[in-house]
Amino acid sequence: MKRWKRHGRAPFFVGLLLSPTLFFCALMGFSLWLEKPAVQTFTRNGKTVTVLHQATASMEARIWLAAAADATLLVLIGALANLYRRGIYVSAAAAIVLAFATVHRLDQWVVLHSHRYPDGMDLIRESSTSNTLSRGQWELTAKITSLSFAHWTMGLAVAVIVISLALEARRRRARPEPAPPVESTPQPPGMAL
Repeated sequence: MKRWKRHGRAPFFVGLLLSPTLFFCALMGFSLWLEKPAVQTFTRNGKTVTVLHQATASMEARIWLAAAADATLLVLIGALANLYRRGIYVSAAAAIVLAFATVHRLDQWVVLHSHRYPDGMDLIRESSTSNTLSRGQWELTAKITSLSFAHWTMGLAVAVIVISLALEARRRRARPEPAPPVESTPQPPGMAL
Protein backbone atom coordinates (compact mmCIF):
# COMPACT_ATOMS: atom_id res chain seq x y z
CA MET A 1 0.00 0.00 0.00
CA LYS A 2 2.93 2.34 0.70
CA ARG A 3 4.24 1.80 -2.80
CA TRP A 4 0.81 2.70 -4.27
CA LYS A 5 0.83 5.97 -2.34
CA ARG A 6 4.50 6.73 -2.95
CA HIS A 7 4.19 6.79 -6.74
CA GLY A 8 0.95 8.75 -6.71
CA ARG A 9 -2.41 7.93 -8.18
CA ALA A 10 -1.99 9.57 -11.59
CA PRO A 11 -2.11 6.28 -13.57
CA PHE A 12 -5.39 5.35 -11.90
CA PHE A 13 -6.89 8.75 -12.66
CA VAL A 14 -5.68 8.57 -16.27
CA GLY A 15 -7.51 5.25 -16.61
CA LEU A 16 -10.55 6.80 -14.99
CA LEU A 17 -10.37 9.84 -17.29
CA LEU A 18 -10.12 7.79 -20.48
CA SER A 19 -12.66 5.11 -19.54
CA PRO A 20 -15.84 7.05 -20.55
CA THR A 21 -14.70 7.59 -24.14
CA LEU A 22 -13.57 3.96 -24.33
CA PHE A 23 -16.94 2.87 -22.90
CA PHE A 24 -18.94 4.69 -25.59
CA CYS A 25 -16.55 3.44 -28.30
CA ALA A 26 -17.14 -0.12 -27.09
CA LEU A 27 -20.88 0.40 -26.69
CA MET A 28 -21.35 1.32 -30.34
CA GLY A 29 -18.86 -1.28 -31.60
CA PHE A 30 -20.24 -4.10 -29.47
CA SER A 31 -23.77 -3.19 -30.54
CA LEU A 32 -22.72 -3.96 -34.10
CA TRP A 33 -21.02 -7.17 -32.99
CA LEU A 34 -23.53 -8.63 -30.53
CA GLU A 35 -26.98 -7.21 -31.28
CA LYS A 36 -29.45 -9.58 -32.90
CA PRO A 37 -33.17 -9.11 -33.50
CA ALA A 38 -35.65 -11.27 -31.64
CA VAL A 39 -37.09 -13.76 -34.15
CA GLN A 40 -40.68 -14.99 -34.09
CA THR A 41 -41.71 -17.78 -36.49
CA PHE A 42 -45.29 -18.93 -37.04
CA THR A 43 -47.46 -20.48 -39.75
CA ARG A 44 -50.10 -18.42 -41.56
CA ASN A 45 -52.24 -19.93 -44.35
CA GLY A 46 -49.85 -22.86 -44.66
CA LYS A 47 -46.78 -20.64 -45.07
CA THR A 48 -44.03 -20.17 -42.53
CA VAL A 49 -43.70 -16.52 -41.62
CA THR A 50 -40.72 -15.08 -39.80
CA VAL A 51 -41.08 -11.74 -38.05
CA LEU A 52 -38.13 -9.81 -36.63
CA HIS A 53 -38.53 -7.71 -33.49
CA GLN A 54 -36.22 -5.32 -31.69
CA ALA A 55 -33.49 -6.90 -29.58
CA THR A 56 -34.49 -8.24 -26.19
CA ALA A 57 -33.61 -6.51 -22.93
CA SER A 58 -31.18 -9.31 -22.04
CA MET A 59 -29.34 -8.74 -25.34
CA GLU A 60 -29.08 -5.01 -24.59
CA ALA A 61 -27.79 -5.83 -21.09
CA ARG A 62 -25.07 -8.07 -22.59
CA ILE A 63 -23.93 -5.24 -24.86
CA TRP A 64 -23.80 -2.74 -21.99
CA LEU A 65 -21.93 -5.21 -19.76
CA ALA A 66 -19.37 -5.95 -22.47
CA ALA A 67 -18.76 -2.22 -22.98
CA ALA A 68 -18.51 -1.67 -19.22
CA ALA A 69 -16.02 -4.54 -18.94
CA ASP A 70 -13.81 -2.87 -21.55
CA ALA A 71 -13.79 0.42 -19.64
CA THR A 72 -13.36 -1.33 -16.28
CA LEU A 73 -10.33 -3.19 -17.60
CA LEU A 74 -8.71 0.16 -18.39
CA VAL A 75 -9.38 1.45 -14.85
CA LEU A 76 -7.93 -1.76 -13.36
CA ILE A 77 -4.81 -1.46 -15.51
CA GLY A 78 -4.49 2.13 -14.29
CA ALA A 79 -4.82 0.98 -10.68
CA LEU A 80 -2.11 -1.65 -11.17
CA ALA A 81 0.10 0.85 -12.97
CA ASN A 82 0.19 2.87 -9.72
CA LEU A 83 2.74 0.35 -8.49
CA TYR A 84 5.33 1.61 -10.96
CA ARG A 85 7.18 4.88 -11.10
CA ARG A 86 6.22 5.61 -14.70
CA GLY A 87 2.84 3.91 -14.53
CA ILE A 88 1.12 6.86 -16.18
CA TYR A 89 2.62 5.74 -19.50
CA VAL A 90 1.36 2.20 -18.95
CA SER A 91 -2.14 3.49 -18.29
CA ALA A 92 -2.16 5.74 -21.37
CA ALA A 93 -0.69 3.01 -23.59
CA ALA A 94 -3.34 0.57 -22.34
CA ALA A 95 -6.05 3.05 -23.39
CA ILE A 96 -4.57 3.22 -26.89
CA VAL A 97 -4.32 -0.57 -27.19
CA LEU A 98 -7.85 -1.17 -25.85
CA ALA A 99 -9.36 1.46 -28.15
CA PHE A 100 -7.61 -0.05 -31.15
CA ALA A 101 -8.64 -3.58 -30.13
CA THR A 102 -12.25 -2.46 -29.76
CA VAL A 103 -12.54 -1.10 -33.31
CA HIS A 104 -10.16 -3.28 -35.31
CA ARG A 105 -12.96 -5.60 -36.59
CA LEU A 106 -15.56 -2.88 -37.02
CA ASP A 107 -15.98 -3.37 -40.78
CA GLN A 108 -16.80 -7.07 -40.31
CA TRP A 109 -19.27 -6.23 -37.53
CA VAL A 110 -21.03 -3.71 -39.79
CA VAL A 111 -21.57 -6.41 -42.43
CA LEU A 112 -22.80 -8.93 -39.83
CA HIS A 113 -25.22 -6.45 -38.30
CA SER A 114 -26.68 -5.37 -41.64
CA HIS A 115 -27.28 -9.06 -42.53
CA ARG A 116 -29.09 -9.57 -39.24
CA TYR A 117 -31.36 -6.59 -39.99
CA PRO A 118 -32.24 -7.00 -43.69
CA ASP A 119 -34.93 -4.29 -43.59
CA GLY A 120 -32.84 -1.82 -41.63
CA MET A 121 -32.66 -1.13 -37.93
CA ASP A 122 -36.28 0.04 -37.76
CA LEU A 123 -37.41 -3.36 -39.19
CA ILE A 124 -39.68 -1.69 -41.76
CA ARG A 125 -39.41 -2.53 -45.47
CA GLU A 126 -37.83 0.15 -47.65
CA SER A 127 -40.96 0.32 -49.81
CA SER A 128 -43.02 1.51 -46.83
CA THR A 129 -43.56 5.23 -46.22
CA SER A 130 -42.95 4.59 -42.49
CA ASN A 131 -39.35 3.52 -43.15
CA THR A 132 -36.94 5.85 -41.33
CA LEU A 133 -33.70 3.86 -41.52
CA SER A 134 -32.56 2.14 -44.68
CA ARG A 135 -30.48 -1.02 -44.54
CA GLY A 136 -26.94 -0.20 -43.43
CA GLN A 137 -27.71 3.39 -42.45
CA TRP A 138 -27.67 2.80 -38.68
CA GLU A 139 -24.60 0.56 -39.00
CA LEU A 140 -22.66 3.27 -40.82
CA THR A 141 -23.59 5.82 -38.16
CA ALA A 142 -22.61 3.42 -35.35
CA LYS A 143 -19.27 2.72 -37.04
CA ILE A 144 -18.50 6.43 -37.43
CA THR A 145 -19.45 7.08 -33.81
CA SER A 146 -17.36 4.20 -32.49
CA LEU A 147 -14.34 5.31 -34.52
CA SER A 148 -14.79 8.88 -33.31
CA PHE A 149 -14.76 7.81 -29.66
CA ALA A 150 -11.74 5.57 -30.34
CA HIS A 151 -9.88 8.52 -31.86
CA TRP A 152 -10.77 10.69 -28.87
CA THR A 153 -9.52 8.00 -26.49
CA MET A 154 -6.26 7.61 -28.38
CA GLY A 155 -5.81 11.36 -28.77
CA LEU A 156 -6.34 12.01 -25.07
CA ALA A 157 -3.93 9.17 -24.20
CA VAL A 158 -1.26 10.64 -26.49
CA ALA A 159 -1.86 14.07 -24.90
CA VAL A 160 -1.36 12.53 -21.44
CA ILE A 161 1.92 10.97 -22.58
CA VAL A 162 3.18 14.22 -24.14
CA ILE A 163 2.24 16.30 -21.08
CA SER A 164 3.84 13.75 -18.74
CA LEU A 165 7.05 13.74 -20.76
CA ALA A 166 7.13 17.55 -20.78
CA LEU A 167 6.60 17.74 -17.01
CA GLU A 168 9.27 15.12 -16.41
CA ALA A 169 11.77 17.00 -18.61
CA ARG A 170 10.93 20.25 -16.82
CA ARG A 171 11.43 18.60 -13.44
CA ARG A 172 14.83 17.31 -14.49
CA ARG A 173 15.94 20.74 -15.72
CA ALA A 174 14.72 22.43 -12.56
CA ARG A 175 16.87 20.28 -10.27
CA PRO A 176 19.87 22.29 -9.05
CA GLU A 177 23.24 20.86 -9.89
CA PRO A 178 25.12 19.63 -6.85
CA ALA A 179 27.75 22.05 -5.62
CA PRO A 180 31.35 20.97 -6.10
CA PRO A 181 32.86 19.47 -2.98
CA VAL A 182 34.67 22.00 -0.82
CA GLU A 183 38.12 20.97 0.21
CA SER A 184 38.91 21.87 3.73
CA THR A 185 42.43 22.86 4.73
CA PRO A 186 43.62 21.27 7.90
CA GLN A 187 44.25 23.68 10.77
CA PRO A 188 47.48 23.43 12.71
CA PRO A 189 46.96 22.30 16.29
CA GLY A 190 46.32 25.05 18.73
CA MET A 191 44.76 27.36 16.16
CA ALA A 192 41.30 25.89 16.40
CA LEU A 193 38.63 28.45 17.11
